[in-house]
Amino acid sequence: MATKQPGLKKALSAIHLWAIAVGLVISGEYFGWNYGWGVAGTMGMLIATLAVTVLYVTFIFSFTELTTSIPNAGGPFTYAHKALGPIGGLIAGYATLIEFLFATPAIAYALGSYLHFLYPSLNVMYTAIGCYVVFTGINMLGIKESALFTLLVTLLAVVELLIFMGIVAPHFQLKNFMHNSMPFGWGGVFAALPFAIWLYLAIEGVAMVAEETKDPKRTIPKGYISGIVTLVLLALGVMLLTGGITDWKNLTAIDYPLPEAVGIALGRDSELTKIFAGIGLFGLIASFHSIILTYSRQLFSLAREQYLPSFLAKLNPRFQTPHRALIVGGIIGIIAIVSGKTNELIIFSVLGAIVMYIISMVSLFVSRKKEPMLERPFKAPFYPFFPVIALLLSTVCLVAIVYYNPLLSIIFFASLLLLLLLFVTLGKHKQLTASTK
Repeated sequence: MATKQPGLKKALSAIHLWAIAVGLVISGEYFGWNYGWGVAGTMGMLIATLAVTVLYVTFIFSFTELTTSIPNAGGPFTYAHKALGPIGGLIAGYATLIEFLFATPAIAYALGSYLHFLYPSLNVMYTAIGCYVVFTGINMLGIKESALFTLLVTLLAVVELLIFMGIVAPHFQLKNFMHNSMPFGWGGVFAALPFAIWLYLAIEGVAMVAEETKDPKRTIPKGYISGIVTLVLLALGVMLLTGGITDWKNLTAIDYPLPEAVGIALGRDSELTKIFAGIGLFGLIASFHSIILTYSRQLFSLAREQYLPSFLAKLNPRFQTPHRALIVGGIIGIIAIVSGKTNELIIFSVLGAIVMYIISMVSLFVSRKKEPMLERPFKAPFYPFFPVIALLLSTVCLVAIVYYNPLLSIIFFASLLLLLLLFVTLGKHKQLTASTK
């Protein structure tokens, strides 16, 4: 007689979800956004960030309706599958995996760079690969243990960003921030959009742990809303204050802008600078650990629904974690580390995110029409305006990213087209449609 496959454990509360929401994103405040200065200048990047902030606020309030209505580890994939059918599910699943699988190696690069800043003898790439091995192992120990670890490092990361703002604020000079602040005009604003998105990217990953949440109808809205408020305050504070420390051009192409800014304010040889760089690892660790958690759940869910090989849907009988999905995701990330660059990985990840945002908002509109009686514990405020704003801004961002990054966009959409052709040729769309009837 076959033994019943253990299910995902329900162990997460609202504070855990806040920690995961902020932890998923908080590395974006530590690095990556500064590449936007290189294509837009400080004011151009600020304008892009304000537009993207509106996008994320309206998106999260709309997305929370889907997450509370359908609390499933598949997240966006599940919403699109229910609303738009198997092909919609495939597009959403592909986009979500691209977002999370390629954000992780970018963060691993930054972890390696921070450690190299502290200990120059450490090789950036080898350190990044080592981080994958260590944190994949931690994620195998169980969701409750992973969430407690995320809560601890997220709290430390938030405190550190507040300390950072306190250190650099007295050294802020408006003339530094405003000097040649839009060298590329409005074109630069559009070019900076993917780096502005990096400040908030992955907060929607909370949806992938909804199945492991206690009382999701109440805890998910609390986790999402408190998370987005925290991130808006941190993102704007860090970016504004850092831009007034020195000539911003000196910070546009490095993976450790915050330690560098503290070093400029206090001196590179200051003990406080070295301490700050050391504890700066907490923000990167919080995101790295949290994104590994979420992409493993996406792989698990796609395999459980027969979009991916079924062996990825197996859970560890002791820890109830998708150990095979964790290992496969780690292997993909290590390959990306060896073959990619930080800014390219960021743009590729953002492409996946924006496509997922678009299909999620479409799914929300279709779901309202197809299933008007579906229980919706949280409804998008100001419907339909919030999801319309999120959809329109996401579309603008997608057009801008494709225009300024044609080669990466061709790779992204060609891979998606190839998957769709394979999916239809094998008749998977018919099989999955029949299985849901």
